[in-house]
Amino acid sequence: MNKTLVSSALIAATLMTGLMTSINTLAASRGSSTQSGKASYYHDRFHGRKTASGAAYNKNSLSAAHKTLPLGTQVRVTDARSGKSVVVRINDRGPYARGRVIDLSRAAAREIGLVNKGVANVKLEILGRSGKGGV
Repeated sequence: MNKTLVSSALIAATLMTGLMTSINTLAASRGSSTQSGKASYYHDRFHGRKTASGAAYNKNSLSAAHKTLPLGTQVRVTDARSGKSVVVRINDRGPYARGRVIDLSRAAAREIGLVNKGVANVKLEILGRSGKGGV
């Protein structure tokens, strides 16, 4: 196979991936103010580890991980069944489990009753940006 063709295909795929990530981030931060899906929460073993924002994960803070929202974005997370909600700040990337839209800190999960369930259907409302994204 022609090396130039393979290289061109790899470059095109990389550019498309970057473009799609930029489009998703732009849509999430501008036009789309809500999102629905499944939420889970971080295991305690991650307490103290560095997040994508550079800050250490603190299971007692109201923080979360999202794949595309800008770090520092504040989001209201509402449990679809109970109606309980909590406002978190995005300071990490993830979740990496298929079908999940957000990973909450243990404290945030406790606020909406997610700790005993493990996973719940939630609605996310993007409230805006606040500061750097670290917690």
